[in-house]
Order: sequence, then structure tokens, then C-alpha cells
Amino acid sequence: MSAPDLLHLRASGVSLVLDCAGHLLPRVLHWGADLGDVPGIELEALRRASVPQVAGGAIDVPVPLSVLPEQSVGWLGTPGIAGHRAGSDFSTAFRVEGIEVTARETGPAAAPTQRVTVRAADSAAALGLVLDIELTPSGLVRQRAVLTNTAEASAPRPEYTLASMDLSLPVPTEADEILDFTGRWIRERAAQRKPFTFGTHVREVRKGRGHDATLLVVAGRAGFGYRSGEVWGVHVAWSGNSRIVAEKIQGGDRHLAAGELLLAGEIILGAGECYESPWVFASYGDGLDELSARFHEYLRGRPHHPSTANGRPERPVHINVWEAVYFDHRLDKLKALADEAAAIGVERYVLDDGWFRHRRDPSAGLGDWYVDEDVWPDGLSPLVDHVRALGMQFGLWFEPEMVNPDSDLARAHPEWIMATGDRLPPESRQQQVLDLGHEGAFDHVLERIDAILTEYPIGYIKWDHNRDLVDAGHSPTGRAGVHDQAAALYRLLDEIRRRHPQVEIESCSGGGGRADLGILERTDRVWASDCIDALERQSIEAGTGLLVPPEMMGSHIGSPHSHTTGRRHDLDFRAGTAFFSHMGIEWDLTETSAEDTAELARWIALHKEHRGLLHTGTVVHADHPDASVWVHGVVAPGADEAIFTVVQLTTGPNEMPGRVRLPGLDAATTYRVHHLDPGAGTTDHEGGRRLRWWDDGVELSGRVLAAVGVQAPVQHPEHCVLLHVTAVREVL
Repeated sequence: MSAPDLLHLRASGVSLVLDCAGHLLPRVLHWGADLGDVPGIELEALRRASVPQVAGGAIDVPVPLSVLPEQSVGWLGTPGIAGHRAGSDFSTAFRVEGIEVTARETGPAAAPTQRVTVRAADSAAALGLVLDIELTPSGLVRQRAVLTNTAEASAPRPEYTLASMDLSLPVPTEADEILDFTGRWIRERAAQRKPFTFGTHVREVRKGRGHDATLLVVAGRAGFGYRSGEVWGVHVAWSGNSRIVAEKIQGGDRHLAAGELLLAGEIILGAGECYESPWVFASYGDGLDELSARFHEYLRGRPHHPSTANGRPERPVHINVWEAVYFDHRLDKLKALADEAAAIGVERYVLDDGWFRHRRDPSAGLGDWYVDEDVWPDGLSPLVDHVRALGMQFGLWFEPEMVNPDSDLARAHPEWIMATGDRLPPESRQQQVLDLGHEGAFDHVLERIDAILTEYPIGYIKWDHNRDLVDAGHSPTGRAGVHDQAAALYRLLDEIRRRHPQVEIESCSGGGGRADLGILERTDRVWASDCIDALERQSIEAGTGLLVPPEMMGSHIGSPHSHTTGRRHDLDFRAGTAFFSHMGIEWDLTETSAEDTAELARWIALHKEHRGLLHTGTVVHADHPDASVWVHGVVAPGADEAIFTVVQLTTGPNEMPGRVRLPGLDAATTYRVHHLDPGAGTTDHEGGRRLRWWDDGVELSGRVLAAVGVQAPVQHPEHCVLLHVTAVREVL
């Protein structure tokens, strides 16, 4: 910190320079590559050099872009705060009253998080503001705002209606392209790019979740890839409605702004009441790999992160029985599945939908969280005990936020269903949304889950959320309720974890509909998609993985015939796709051939052998020029080992795939590269000869592997091979 009104925060190759001079809210002079130990006199010069010229037709003073942009200083882009007090006070003019710089400890072995806390007030509008701006040890910028209505209760207009609050960070002129993600159910996280042109590019979530929602909006130099090109990305850590804005206005200012998307009248602050925004995360990198690694490092640095890096057990291999049995819950079949799973090395058994009252199909029973006495006359104990006797952990499916109209709960408490006025929202999947903003509904769900977890030794919950929040109001007032629903969900998860700290929770929302850092603060795994088709999973997991590290991303080996797409894939491709993430199985093992069972056991053993690397290492991707070939891998923390996969997605433009680069290794170390069984047999193609280096491996330096690479094998489309890279010696 080189000057009292110029703050220079540095961490992990990132600099954040804040101009805190005067009474206006802080302005960001630089967010990006580390500037080094800049003296105060140079920071002063940077401030002078950053003031824009006043052009003709503009207002008479330079317009600053603060972290919460205000129209009162001349900013006419998207405002940082919008609201009113019965029509007045639509524009704020905050004045800083104090700034505090602290270092917040994030863990016993971690560097501290640097925090700047800004306190400001608008006396005319009777509003108080607290801004927290942080730089984490991994180089992430985090921002949060707390807005307080400081009006007296006796004032003529005591209530303040908040319409939006978006926190902002500038990006430089070089950021001339935008990347974000879209999709749908079973096709999540599809990448799309566009030029960063004048105007406002807005990505919104208006339904409480989103298979089409983007986890990140990234701005960068046109053509940026995984390994090169500066990029700046923003994420909202919130599991309700949200929005991210990429905006370029006349004068050249470009910024990324983000926050919670508030429905009309959703936040009305009475005298003395406050609103706390979600954390908005921002990451900078030279290439998407570096941007992503900052999120992964942040998550792994938490004391409660489910990773061997924090001294926790390695991630257990799953079997989820959904696609094997659906609603056909016969004890003998479920036990047989457990027997087959345990025999091949599975460590966790998850009973999915269909175990509770009236639940013989999707049309009934949601909300009636009692074990179905007709299907399970002796309760779940016969299955739970059998699974645990085989050495596996037992997991159970819930969908606590939803309710079927055909349920005892809905008939007893129709007022607990989210509704607007005198109408119900249209049904989806024959479901409505249970309003957790009603204390009675909240208490019911908490009591039922707590009772099940107390009665049975359950180590894992699959927490599903299968419909959008449409016309989601509180009954009987009809006031918008998505914000309160998300806040109540967090309270519910926090209380369940307090009562049952040994239970892991998976965030599933019809697959990948809810994978933000808000939900991941309270859960241990995200189900990236309901699609287990290995080809679709390659792109789904690439998009999700920019935010979510492999150990938190569930990926299952499905049956040869995909239930969601109709495609058929070899076991090696299905297993090779699930290999890098939190591996599981979703396949009827009682009907597999002896050959497939043996091969599956080999894949599980291979994953167990290497999951310590896969779930703690740095995720890397090669920018291969041929889009039909996809290369990614994980490099160990000490760069002494790595595993890569070369995926042939489609037929390429050429018969031969050419050489593939293996990035992320230590340049001054020599490595041995060899194929990793099983799956090596796929390198033979229509009688062609095997690669010369394939059987005996090859030794090359990390510098050569990153700059030149190795010749890839010829493969059929929708096949992959694994490459194991191990350090041999340092290059002299």
C-alpha cells in the first residue's frame, strides 16, 4: 500500500489498483497482470495518466467508473444501484466516510485474503453503504455490498424499494471479444462468442436456476484460448436469479457488472433494514486455464473442501441406481446391484428417486418424505445394512424444494405452494415449488430430512431441483419470492450440515441447473448434467470445469446405449470421459457381460490409483487447431506427473490428427510419456501400424512437449486415449 488514497493489492500474479481519493466510491485503475512493487509516485502518475479527456458534447468533467457506478457523477451506462423511495431518490450520491484495509485469514496454511472495506452514505436519500472488495490468495477479486435504509420510521417515505445492485469492474480496450455459455437440459454449458461491441450484453437468470444460464461471462482479446490471450471473467455466487452485464459505452469505457436479478418489489427495505448482495467473483488470466485455476485454487483452499488436499478421504467411486431401476424398487434387484458394484470396487451406493410414499412415477408423492411402507415394509434398513456390510457408503435422493399437487403435503398445506395472487403457476414435471419462505414449509422439510438422516446411517444426499421458478410468489400476498427462496435454501442446507456434518451433499438441478459458488459453498459435488452420453459430456464438463474443479464434478459411466441421446459408445470412451472427474456409474450392472464387468473393474482401479493427482492437480487444455481433436489433462501440484487425454470428437479434416501439445509441465524437466491402460487398444485403426513411440514411450522435456508435442494416434470418432506423463530428470 504505497499511498493512503491509492491501494495496490497483489496476489498470485494479479494486481488490483484502487483509487480512493476524495469522497467518491473507489475506482479501479487496474485489474489484471501483476504490476510488481510499484512505488507510490508511479501510482500517482498512473492515476493522472488514466483520467480520460473531456470530449465535445460531453459533460464538463471526466466521468469516473466506480465499483458501484452512479448517475450522479455523470455515469450513463448501467447503474450500480437502482431504486426509489415512493418515486423519489432514484439516483444515489454516496460519499465515502471511511476506508479500512485488513488481511483476513482464510486457513491455517493459506496466505491471507486482502480486504478493503468502504463505508459510505447518501444523507439525502437516507441510505448507507458498506462495500467489501477482496483479493484472495489465488488472485480472485470478490466484491459484495450491503445497503441499509437509514430513514427514520416516522419519515414521510420510510420504505426504500431496491430494483438492482450490480458491482462493476473495468476491462481494458484490448478486451474486444465476449465468451459466455448457454444450453438447455442435457446440453448445458455450450460456449458462444461474439465481438465486444457498443451496447449492453446481458445474461440473466429469471427462473431460480438455469441449464441455459452462464456460469461466467468472459471478456478478452479476440481469439483467446486456454493457454494464451488475456481474459477477464465474472461470476455471481448466488442460487436464485442473477445477471451479468458486459457493456461498452460511448467514450470507450468497458466493464463487467454483476449481481442478483431482483423481481419487481422483491426487496423493500423498511427503516433500519438492509440488503446484502451476493458475492461477485472476478478472475483474470493469461488464457482460460489460468482464469479457471484461480477458481479451483480458491475452492480447494477452503477448510471444508472435499479434497485430499485438505486431509479428507479421497473421493469415493459412486453407483447411482436411477438409470438401472428408475421407480422399480425391488429389494432383491437393488441388493444384486450392490453386490455387483462392491465386487468391482465401487465405494458409495446411491438410491435415487422412488423410495418415499406414493412415489411410483413422477406424478405423485413429492413432499411426502416418509419411507413408503408398501414398497419398503421393513424400512430402508435391509438395503442400507446390506450396502454397508459390503463396505460401501449409502446415499439417498431428495428433492426438498418441490411438491407434487398429488401429495399429502400439498393437500394439507396448499398455502405452502409458491403462487402469485389467486393463481397457481403452470405445472412443470407435474410439480410445483414448495415455498421455503413459509416457516411451516421450512420446518417440515428440515424435520423430515433430519429424521431420515437420524434414523439411517446415510453419508450422502443427492439434492435435486427439477423445475424452474415461474410466477414464483409468496402465498397469500403474491409478493415475488425468489430471493427469499434462495436465502431459505441456504439456511436449510446450513442447518442440515450443522446437524449432520458427516453427510456430503450433491447439488443436482435436473443435472447442471445450479452450479454456482453460492450453492457450492454448502455442497460437495455438482451433477453437471442428466446427460451421461460421453460425447455430450466432453463439452458439458469443459464449460462447467472453468468454475468447478474435477473433484466436485460428478461424471458417470453410463450404459452402452445413452438414455438421453440414443447414441452408443464403447466402454473405453465412456470410462475415459468420466475418469478425470468424481467418477461414478449409472448402469445396470446385473445385465453387463463378464467382459464389460472386468473392463469396468480395471477402469475403477485405474481411477483410484490416480485420483489423488486428478483431484488436486492443475487442469490444463491444449489449444489444438483441429476442432475434431480435444486435448486436456491434469498436472500434479509439483509438476512431476500428469495425465492427459486425446479425444477424437468427430472425423477431422485430415486423415492424420498430427501432433498434440501437452501444456502445463515444467520446462526444465524431462518426462517420459506413455499410454495408460486400459483403452490402449484403440490406437489400432483399420489395420494401420501403431505409433513408433506408443509401446515403449518417449522421453522429452516439458519445454518440447508444450511447444512441439507428440504425434497423436489415429482414432475412430468418439474415442479417446490416456497419456501418462512422469518426470525422469531435470534438464541440464
